[in-house]
Amino acid sequence: MAEARIIPIAPRAAGSGGWAPQLSASPPLALYVHFPWCVQKCPYCDFNSHAVRDDGIPEAAYRAALVADLESALPQIWGRRVHSIFIGGGTPSLISPDGLDELLTAIRMRVQLDPLAEITLEANPGTVDAGRFKAFRQAGVNRLSVGIQSFDERHLKALGRIHGRADAIAAAEAALTHFEAVNLDLMYALPGQTLAEADADLTTALALGPGHLSCYHLTLEPNTAFAANPPEVPDPDASADMQDRIEARLGDAGYRHYETSAFAKPGRECRHNLNYWAFGDYLGIGAGAHGKLSSHEGIVREARPKHPAAYLAAHHSGSFVAERRSLGAAELPFEFMMNALRLNQGFPRHLFTERTGLPFEAAEPGLLKARQQGLIETDGDTIRPTTRGRHFLNELLMLFLAE
Repeated sequence: MAEARIIPIAPRAAGSGGWAPQLSASPPLALYVHFPWCVQKCPYCDFNSHAVRDDGIPEAAYRAALVADLESALPQIWGRRVHSIFIGGGTPSLISPDGLDELLTAIRMRVQLDPLAEITLEANPGTVDAGRFKAFRQAGVNRLSVGIQSFDERHLKALGRIHGRADAIAAAEAALTHFEAVNLDLMYALPGQTLAEADADLTTALALGPGHLSCYHLTLEPNTAFAANPPEVPDPDASADMQDRIEARLGDAGYRHYETSAFAKPGRECRHNLNYWAFGDYLGIGAGAHGKLSSHEGIVREARPKHPAAYLAAHHSGSFVAERRSLGAAELPFEFMMNALRLNQGFPRHLFTERTGLPFEAAEPGLLKARQQGLIETDGDTIRPTTRGRHFLNELLMLFLAE
């Protein structure tokens, strides 16, 4: 793929009050595949996931729908190389190894997949064993993300997880045996959690030695069981202490805090997620999957039917796109910053123009306000959030909303 070039921007569109986006080249492209089933729905989860029913998972029918979905989208990505695949959920590790092998083979036959593409599968302890991990590796997965959340039995029960401490450790050890690239998910500020308990979770994770750790603050999202019946969670000061301790300990252990919730040893950053944060393109297939695609006609966001039954029905109707929306010039500064300002090292000025097709001046009103409030800083041509900006990211992003 040709490198993006900065080219002159068209004059302000007549009557629009803003600039007309003009992209010089397509951004890097990734593929996201959503698997919507779980053994059971966790009370904090607001992702598109559904508990497996008594009649099981219609794996073959769903795989056929995914392939048909991909085929229907090929005209939008024709000639472009796919640099990463992320299979998320739900609990994708419920897929049979043979089924996953067939799916990845079908994808390779239809897209220009980079020979060194990062291919990530999300897995949950309690749904896998060492043999299953080995089979996933043989199918072509080269990065595993394991949803540990906690190693504490009491907290795992409060979170509604189906695994215990022993399962979590066994899953992590098996993952690290069969994969060089492994992420472990941890959560903190859990119901009734103390700083010492959050510290103990981190100690166990560090002893296992993964190359990547994702550490998330538990939030009580709308339309979840926790939102309906809120548990008692640590207050903001206690939560901030946990966050500070996690960041300090991981830094001392050689992990770079490269994104809001992500920490990696050198060279172990998640390339798929980095493409999101750099406002790259991604095609999303599967129930409820979202995508963002750029072309000479502009930038569009798409969504697939959310419920698995509706998605399977879309296979029969031949129309997988439930929503499609073009992003206007007034929206693009916020859309770009919503991603790029998650990167702790920030972004170069030219990336804004390359990925939005707008001149840098379109972002300057928001950047000026952010700088005045101490939320961003500049280093040459690089713009990055300050420590305060990272801790108050939502407030920072609000400065880029179109008035």
